[in-house]
Amino acid sequence: METSDVIVVGAGFAGLVAARELSRRGHKTTLLEARDRIAGRTHLEEHLGRNLELGGTWVHWTQPFVWAEMGRYGINPVPGPDFTTAYWTAGGTAHQGHADDLLALLDAPNQALLADARRYFPLPWSPLANPEVADIDGITLSEAIDRLDLTEEQRRILRSFWALNFNGKLDQAAYTQALRWCAVATGSWQTMFEACASFKVEGGTRRLAEAILADSTADLRLNQKVVSIVQDGSGVLVQAADGKQFSARQLVLALPLGVLNDIDIHPALSPAKRQAAARGQAGRGAKLWIKVKGRQERFVAMGPENAPLNFVQAEYIDEDTTTLVCFGPDAAAIDVNDAEAAQGILDTLVPGLEVLEVAGHNWVDDEYSRSTWPMHYTGYLTGSLAELQRPEGRIRLAGSDFANGWGGFIDGAIESGLDAARAVNAALDAEAANSANSAQPVLSA
Repeated sequence: METSDVIVVGAGFAGLVAARELSRRGHKTTLLEARDRIAGRTHLEEHLGRNLELGGTWVHWTQPFVWAEMGRYGINPVPGPDFTTAYWTAGGTAHQGHADDLLALLDAPNQALLADARRYFPLPWSPLANPEVADIDGITLSEAIDRLDLTEEQRRILRSFWALNFNGKLDQAAYTQALRWCAVATGSWQTMFEACASFKVEGGTRRLAEAILADSTADLRLNQKVVSIVQDGSGVLVQAADGKQFSARQLVLALPLGVLNDIDIHPALSPAKRQAAARGQAGRGAKLWIKVKGRQERFVAMGPENAPLNFVQAEYIDEDTTTLVCFGPDAAAIDVNDAEAAQGILDTLVPGLEVLEVAGHNWVDDEYSRSTWPMHYTGYLTGSLAELQRPEGRIRLAGSDFANGWGGFIDGAIESGLDAARAVNAALDAEAANSANSAQPVLSA
């Protein structure tokens, strides 16, 4: 039995930040991670001759928490070069033009779709402040798009754009999630799109994760898959798959929503939490890196919304090769290790490219994630978020799934980790004060 003040389960960005904050406040903190590495659904790894981000990647100056963390450790943002050429498919016809032509085609539809973003979310980091949000939280993004007065070409390209953003299918995707993203990006869909794929972390996400860990005195334990958590009035007891046990007074459960039910928790989490975990998130797509022959121009390509890969952009342009980053809405529709299949898909989007190698990671089949970036189903915001943020005795959830602001981004994970650490610190301080008061001698006359 190993005892500490706090146990943090999960060493993604939420868990790393929570562990840092609590350990720096003097609380003995144990950080348990099931994988053999830190950083959760971000993962920098060498493939195709360079370090590639297999998971979460992009950051932006409108994201205050991650931007502050980068500034804290002297890590700069790395902007990507401007696009020149765009390819897109609409109405069964392939089109080619300047990248600005594609943005222009998306402008009016997105302006119409997102016109009410600041109306429903006037305080974007307080997403439940406006009770009117409940009136629209049952609307799918598919329904919201179909209600717009658009040409068929505009409708198809808009649907593909949002299948990309959700990394999933639109028939259950929450319209409110699209509005939230736009609201936190100052109400501008162009700024929102810029935030999604313009600035990367200098040295990669691993550098930022390692900087946070190095700034902590938490005891990190890798390869510690948690299988059960038991809590009572005095503390929590955690058991790992290898039989090791850990006890503490408070616990931060910093895991993706879709894996919460894999842990045997006593007393059980509330029915609403367990139902939300069973449903999971809508981000169930694929991210694939493809190296192609030749020095290509800086292009972006958008295909049909249900294509195995519906978005491709030239990310790294070298002398003899170009490395593309690609996304699709259904992880089951593409094998991230099949170069031949990637060639066939790419032929339908951008003519004349020769695939050399591919690399990727299936996050949906990963037992420790079960989704890509967390994008909400209908009803999640008003039916689940507040409940998931509510502590269960000595257990608090943390992660991008539970963020108030940039849910689905590294920024949201950091925000949630800070919130959890603040609440746990207050609980530990209150316990210490109560213990001190109860230890005072009673004076009699």
